[in-house]
Amino acid sequence: MSKTIFLLNGPNLNLLGTREPEIYGHDTLSDVKARCVKHAETLGVTLDFRQSNHEGVLVDWIQEARGVADAIILNAGAYTHTSIAIHDALKAYDGYKMELHISDPKTREAFRHISYVELASDGLIAGKGVAGYVMALDAVMEKIA
Repeated sequence: MSKTIFLLNGPNLNLLGTREPEIYGHDTLSDVKARCVKHAETLGVTLDFRQSNHEGVLVDWIQEARGVADAIILNAGAYTHTSIAIHDALKAYDGYKMELHISDPKTREAFRHISYVELASDGLIAGKGVAGYVMALDAVMEKIA
């Protein structure tokens, strides 16, 4: 039976490739999605890749994953540092949860050092650039296979 992973992206990740390329690189979110979909196929996993700039939509998607997805990989963007609602939704999800960041928030501004997502997650990949997305898929598969 095929495993399902929700890979959810938060605010401003739709601007990848143009927003602060010195931090986030030049790949677009479409480029990242294409690599992830291709890699998921090699792993034999169903990947549901989404992005929203809206906190409530991310909460809805996390809740939707209950009973449907075996794992969630979440790059919550700035909501990482502010959203108790996303934290609570993750706590209510019984599958494996991986926090993901392109940069390493702990090496950036002090306000980025707090992660409400981390408090509700089982793993973390940060600071690996967009390559971290494929790394996250591999790491999650090791846990749910």
